[in-house]
Amino acid sequence: MLIAVASKDGRDINQHFGHAERFLIYEVEQGIVKLVDEKKVERYCSFDPEHPLRSHVLKEIAEALQGCRAVATAQIGEHPRGELENLGIEPFIVTGPIKTTLVELAKIL
Repeated sequence: MLIAVASKDGRDINQHFGHAERFLIYEVEQGIVKLVDEKKVERYCSFDPEHPLRSHVLKEIAEALQGCRAVATAQIGEHPRGELENLGIEPFIVTGPIKTTLVELAKIL
């Protein structure tokens, strides 16, 4: 299964969903975690008085994460969380080393 990760350093899950300008895409199968892609996205959190919920940006992020079963992030707001769930991408608020954390997440997915 594919899981997207918000990470500042590529080692740990340590970034807020809305601050991510890229998502690392990992394939997790039978306890093996392998980086398979990197999706660059527009940052969701930025002030836009005409579009305060930035639905257009969230839609673009969701399209970039298409095929992912879940997204692992240090934090996520209620609006993007709900929208991702509606699109079939399960958000998880977690921190820690990417590989060991994704192995544990895969057990409950």
